[in-house]
Amino acid sequence: MTRAARIAVWLGVAAAIAAPASQAITGWGLTASQFAGQGDSTLRVAGYAFSIWGVIYAGLIAYAVRRMVQGPGAALEAAVDLPLAAASLGCGLWIVAAGLNQMWLTVLVIAGALAAALVGLVGLRRTSRTFTWAERLTVLWPLALLAGWLSVASVVNLLTVLTAQGLIGPGSAATAAIAGIVAAGAISLAVFFATGFVSYTLPVAWGLVGAFMAERGDQPVVAYAALACAGLLLLVAIFIRPASVGRSA
Repeated sequence: MTRAARIAVWLGVAAAIAAPASQAITGWGLTASQFAGQGDSTLRVAGYAFSIWGVIYAGLIAYAVRRMVQGPGAALEAAVDLPLAAASLGCGLWIVAAGLNQMWLTVLVIAGALAAALVGLVGLRRTSRTFTWAERLTVLWPLALLAGWLSVASVVNLLTVLTAQGLIGPGSAATAAIAGIVAAGAISLAVFFATGFVSYTLPVAWGLVGAFMAERGDQPVVAYAALACAGLLLLVAIFIRPASVGRSA
């Protein structure tokens, strides 16, 4: 099972990187921005925020390399291998689904990727260990950054699809956007209290600040709701860290 899990990691990470790369090279299908543009009037995230994918991809590659050069692994890798592989594969499949404009499929795929990443984070927490710097760089942070970003992206993606399908109209857009922000914040706080990983909260806050920057001109109430949610999450992460979690997390 260990060897199969390692292969799954390599295949999942390869899919996550190959899907957007192939689209950039060949130009097939809708790009992520074109897909989002069909229903981004409810809640948008500033374009610069998506630069976090460069860091996420680097982290996924770091974990894949770790699993290539090390031995069979122990409890740390056993907790992460399959969830990270599934979440990475989901990222690649989302690009395919969005490129083919399969809107509801993108909702299912990104929700599955988020669920897998969160399972991995909880499993990592249950290893009850103090992380070395190498483990943080190649295991904890890659998974935490992916899970945190997907926590925001899954909500924004759902709102985008609902808007594109006409299920959210101009009159209810602000209410739906604020509800989505609250949902993202609630999910993030629940995950933080379950794991204690501050590194998980950072990409969530990054995405919410990106929403603030994108919406402050057109929907100031929505924008400041996103900013307030980001601020609350960071304050909780800094000052109310679960006592059972070490400072190294």
